Amino acid sequence: SFLDLVPDRAAAILAETMEVTEQGRGYFERLTDSRGVSGPPAVFKLLRERFTGFAEINQFSIGHAAEAAVDLPVSALPHFSQSAGEAVGELAELVAAGHRLLIACETEGEQSRCRELLAEFAPDLAEALARSRGPVSTLVGYVHRGFIWSTDEAGEAGLAVVPYHELLHRFTTRRRSRRLRAGRAMDTFLEIEPGDYVVHVDHGIAQFTGLRTMSPDRLGKRRVAAPPSKKQKESDDELEEFLTLEFASKSQLHVSALKIDQVQKYIGGFAGKPPLSKLGGQKWSKQKEQVAESVRDLAAELLRVRAARESLPGIRYPDDTAWQHEFEAEFPYQETDDQLAGLVAIKRDMTSERPMDRLICGDVGFGKTELAIRAAFKACEFGKQVAVLVPTTVLAEQHERTFRSRFADYPFTIESLSRFKTTKEANSILARLRKGQVDLVIGTHRLISKDVKFADLGLVIIDEEQRFGVEHKERLLQLRMTADVMTLSATPIPRTLHMSMLGIRDISSLATAPADRQGIVTEVIPFNRKRIKQAIDRELAREGQIFWVHNRVHDIQTKADDVQQLAPGARVIFGHGQMSPQELEKVMLTFIRGEADILVSTTIIESGIDIPRANTMIVENADRFGLAELHQLRGRVGRSKHRAYCYLLLPDNKTINEVARKRLKALEQYSMLGAGFKIAMRDLEIRGAGNILGAEQSGHIASIGYELYCRLLEESVRDLTHEAPPPSAGRTSLEIGIGGMIPRPYIPSETRRLEAYRRIATASSRSDLDSLAADLTAAYGDPPPAVRRLLDLAEIRAGASALGVRAAVLRSPDIIFRTDRPDEVASAFGSAKGTVRTLPPKSTDTAHEVYYRPPAAYLEPPTLLSILRQRLGGALS
Repeated sequence: SFLDLVPDRAAAILAETMEVTEQGRGYFERLTDSRGVSGPPAVFKLLRERFTGFAEINQFSIGHAAEAAVDLPVSALPHFSQSAGEAVGELAELVAAGHRLLIACETEGEQSRCRELLAEFAPDLAEALARSRGPVSTLVGYVHRGFIWSTDEAGEAGLAVVPYHELLHRFTTRRRSRRLRAGRAMDTFLEIEPGDYVVHVDHGIAQFTGLRTMSPDRLGKRRVAAPPSKKQKESDDELEEFLTLEFASKSQLHVSALKIDQVQKYIGGFAGKPPLSKLGGQKWSKQKEQVAESVRDLAAELLRVRAARESLPGIRYPDDTAWQHEFEAEFPYQETDDQLAGLVAIKRDMTSERPMDRLICGDVGFGKTELAIRAAFKACEFGKQVAVLVPTTVLAEQHERTFRSRFADYPFTIESLSRFKTTKEANSILARLRKGQVDLVIGTHRLISKDVKFADLGLVIIDEEQRFGVEHKERLLQLRMTADVMTLSATPIPRTLHMSMLGIRDISSLATAPADRQGIVTEVIPFNRKRIKQAIDRELAREGQIFWVHNRVHDIQTKADDVQQLAPGARVIFGHGQMSPQELEKVMLTFIRGEADILVSTTIIESGIDIPRANTMIVENADRFGLAELHQLRGRVGRSKHRAYCYLLLPDNKTINEVARKRLKALEQYSMLGAGFKIAMRDLEIRGAGNILGAEQSGHIASIGYELYCRLLEESVRDLTHEAPPPSAGRTSLEIGIGGMIPRPYIPSETRRLEAYRRIATASSRSDLDSLAADLTAAYGDPPPAVRRLLDLAEIRAGASALGVRAAVLRSPDIIFRTDRPDEVASAFGSAKGTVRTLPPKSTDTAHEVYYRPPAAYLEPPTLLSILRQRLGGALS
């Protein structure tokens, strides 16, 4: 075991036993080692036996007599001023008292900014630092909390280690990890299961009944394979897997798994049970034509709106400055690849001449606010004012703290306008705003009142625009005419709609979770006092905080008293939107500062509240909430590296309806990171698509399914903008008498196998193929021969597609290619052994036919694969 690697005379110190136990239980409770040891407590017993010394440090340690004591000459740093200038001045006082000073900066950007602050507010220290000798030095490294290590008995001189974030009161938890490869958006359409309704692009709506293993022979007949035997081994090389689809009148269609890109899960209405299409009928093609015509009109209107916006003059910001680089380098977390891509797009917008109107959409806690902060910094540094519009007063206060913390050591003035401010305070802020003395203002709908005037507004950031009423939309439209606009949305747009809307709207999608973030354990349970008490006790034992959502104001105080009885030792407070601004502000600040353990509140906490210590949520009468609302509420916990829990309580005095049951089941099922994409789709399935593109388009989505609708929209946009379609291997049919499949022992899960088939079917470039092979090997080990053949076939299909080949068919002794670019195909085989000839198109077609007749020996499957890869795969280089 790992303990064998530790020296015999080592000592072990176990910090925060309850937290370690809770984290470890999920890993150990189902495992038993060779000595019969299971679970964290038993592992701790092993530690005690194994190590020379063993100690636990936790809330139960106080008062225990120690066998030996070691006095460390360590004392705490003084409390630094909230003002950056005064705090730097206090550093000089530490040096004057005889201490050597070491300032720990997390990044080189922080180190550079620290030197600037010293030069501005403590020139003597800056000069000493520049000489590289004397009492002041800096380093790039992470120190969680600072201290003074005394070197004389009186404790008057020593080394003062000051973390830069503690100097500026910017406390965060450092997450160290290697950069994660960008994940794909959670795509519901990949995960079809037997019984699901699906859409076949050419044949219509059917029900997926499962995967079957079959042998396609050269005449096109198929038979269901019998269980394999040793004698069958050679012929089994030709077996393939097929999706069996059942249409109206029990008609069946078997679709090769390699053509899985023609099949998508049906999403779009009819309560998930659409009418099945008739196989071979004309109705489906007519439905597609009607929808395509309507979609073209929609695309034209959206493009017209975009063109009108682009004709307006915008603000052209300069390229990034040294301050911008330093500010971004001070971000204490590792940015995700999606955040970096979104940042590039935002800066491209801001440095161009047309106005920015970008939607940043992503799941709760995926880093939308940081992108807004960086855009705001760029605007403020250029001398423009920034307005941040939020839907709730509580969120305005939260954003004010966040922006102030990030801007702490830069000379920008930040204010907020909400009902938490007195009339006198609000009037003062408005007056300074008109004079240009406020750089960034955060507020609710109060911010778009007619009496709010800006000196030079450059950027408007709108958080959750859909939460604002119709009367506010007109004012927001006017703002779009005069300033750059960035909209943040936590209702993620699924990847397919995102792709379809490219060229119509500017969208950045954040689909990658931050490092160390874990999924939220979600349970739908009846109200049970004992179970809830256990959940509360567990959270309090790890010094965490708890949200208790009770969405009725009239008896919320009674509920708080009831919660107090469940947790007698806890500090319980309550808050709701009908409180006076001063009362509500006091309640929220008490909870945010960690001076209360349980907050009983209404849904005022729904948007954007970020309290890393709060990692348990209890929602009463969860059946009364909408799916998106519950997902937003759940997003208030799990915002740090700790495992979070969300309990959705059902009423014990009534039955819940079918729609509510579906909502809660979906939320419990989709508790993984990035689940917002799946939840958005499930919401679409339950409620229909009217809230995305309007009622008329909702009917079209219901008739052909959401994914196919998005494909038609994408095609219409490309057609109207005269853009060439992207390369797609899925458009090339390959029938060369060689099969391949993913054996069940290699990928046992049917869902994961379907996902792998889909990636193989849609691979259209060398990078796609290399990434696919690497991912398969990393996840499941070296591919068996049948899978390697699939990868070879995928390379051949992608290469043929790149040469404009519609179909490649083996009709011994020839291989016939139907293509629009016959010269390129003929050239690819021109130097190969055998003969090549080209036939002109038939009168009813535009495609040429290129006949390649190889030597007879080349028609053996391994050789045929090799020659086709060599000749067609080269088109991908």
